[in-house]
Amino acid sequence: MATSTSDAAGRRRVGILGGSFNPPHLGHLIIASQAHYELGLAGVVFVPAWSPPHKVIEDHVTAETRLRLATAAVGGDPRFSVSAVEIERRLRYTVETLAALSGELGDADLWFIVGSDSLLALATWKDPSGILERCRLAVAPRPGDDPRLIREHAGRYNAEILSTPAIGLSSSDVRARVRRGAPLRYLVPEAVALLIERLGLYRGAAGRRDPR
Repeated sequence: MATSTSDAAGRRRVGILGGSFNPPHLGHLIIASQAHYELGLAGVVFVPAWSPPHKVIEDHVTAETRLRLATAAVGGDPRFSVSAVEIERRLRYTVETLAALSGELGDADLWFIVGSDSLLALATWKDPSGILERCRLAVAPRPGDDPRLIREHAGRYNAEILSTPAIGLSSSDVRARVRRGAPLRYLVPEAVALLIERLGLYRGAAGRRDPR
């Protein structure tokens, strides 16, 4: 664990956790918490995606609604905050997001927090070298990913592998549970569950309400 929230040059370390957050769940918060602890971060910024190039946003949930869900998820935890930079500026690529956040956060030392699946696919992302020029990578191993490959890629990209618990929970699991009417307790923050219920999310067209 890092004992300081700044690097050797005195710059504060800030974690960046991007994602569709459709919806955010406790796995996201556990990863952010572990990164905060292990890397000695001053804070972790959650960045909901506007229109991610590598995935389709399921259930037609708008970026603005996903921003509300992410804000509900981190509410009350002073270590975490939410940025609307991708949504407000219509950014699609991580290298663009990091450039924008660098401008907003001054001389902060950025740590981009990713799952091991993203680490293994980094070569397919737009401008990987530009990404690595703007941040260090912190990697949360995902269940099922080969530990040997994770270590190999982490060494290649000078990434830090986090000691996160192996939690096989995904946003698609949560959406499927909502459609089945299964309970969400202990899987998402209570504020997120309440917002999902109030907006009628993930129930199909018949159950969806006006998110305004």
